[in-house]
Amino acid sequence: MDKQVERIRIKDIAQMAEVSVGTVDRVLHGRTGVSEASRKKVENILKQLDYQPNMYASALASNKKYIFACLLPLHAKGDYWVDVENGMYQAMKAFSDFNISLHIDYYDQYEFGSFVSAGNRLLAMNPDGLILSPTIETETTQIVSKLQILNIPYIFIDSNIPHLNPLAFYGQHAKQSGYFAARMAKMLIQDSKELIIFRQINEGRLGSNQQLHREEGFYAYMKEHHPDLTMWELNLYAKQPGEDEAILDDFFQKHPGISYGITFNSKAYIIGEYILRHKRHDFHLMGYDLLTRNVACLREGVIDFLIAQQPTLQGYSSVESLCNHLILKKKVKECNYMPINLLTIENIDFYLDANKNNN
Repeated sequence: MDKQVERIRIKDIAQMAEVSVGTVDRVLHGRTGVSEASRKKVENILKQLDYQPNMYASALASNKKYIFACLLPLHAKGDYWVDVENGMYQAMKAFSDFNISLHIDYYDQYEFGSFVSAGNRLLAMNPDGLILSPTIETETTQIVSKLQILNIPYIFIDSNIPHLNPLAFYGQHAKQSGYFAARMAKMLIQDSKELIIFRQINEGRLGSNQQLHREEGFYAYMKEHHPDLTMWELNLYAKQPGEDEAILDDFFQKHPGISYGITFNSKAYIIGEYILRHKRHDFHLMGYDLLTRNVACLREGVIDFLIAQQPTLQGYSSVESLCNHLILKKKVKECNYMPINLLTIENIDFYLDANKNNN
């Protein structure tokens, strides 16, 4: 039966339904100009044959151009988001037959209003689909509500706000990731009574929803399983990196006995490099993401664990999903959680080799 279905042509369907080839084509592509009676005839034949149109060939034949837009946090060379972008460009190359273009704009994750301004710039381009890394809910909602009115599909990456109903989400389950990190930290610190959480912040604003939800998961686990643990928070100011050294000096002078710390953003290297400079062989640190400087600190032994989340794969999958939804008319899985990979100096090389295109 499968081989027989594969040989079915539009011409054959038209003959079976006793309609024109043009009518079948309009039904297959959801176009107007077909009577209800003719549409039902064609649909009944399609159902009997379990006919699956070759959407790939159809998309190539249409020669339609698609504009994809993407809204990401501002970042520098070597940052986490560079890998996300690399994944998107890999997907653009893989799906280049479909005449798609990608336009990326950036927002300052520490500045109120920046997300909405950048989002409006992209909306002015009237894109066919939008990929975005959500900021705080109120600002994200402003852009999403416009996308919904315009019927533009949108995909969340890195951070999710489920009730805003994105077409798909790619990223870690942030709260579970923080909960997992706490379980690992508890085993690391054993009977220690203190731990420090290093935070990237500006004017009271964390850099991402992911950081916030990871902290929530971390605190939830520790409250349940290590309630006597004192957890200090130390804010490092994202827009004043020159002050990091003095802030860290002051904290460690006041708390010389603290030997365990964690950071829920991708810049664990800030603390790791500080520890290396000060030759603190007794300090143990956990962090996130395989930035080159983070991996270097792991190899130097000043970071004990890194949690990875495959940003390149997130970027690739987000573009692929828009292609599947808009062009190939395939169903897209709504929630796609990245694995929570715990990496140490012993397994980092194996992981990098196995995932060289996904990190």
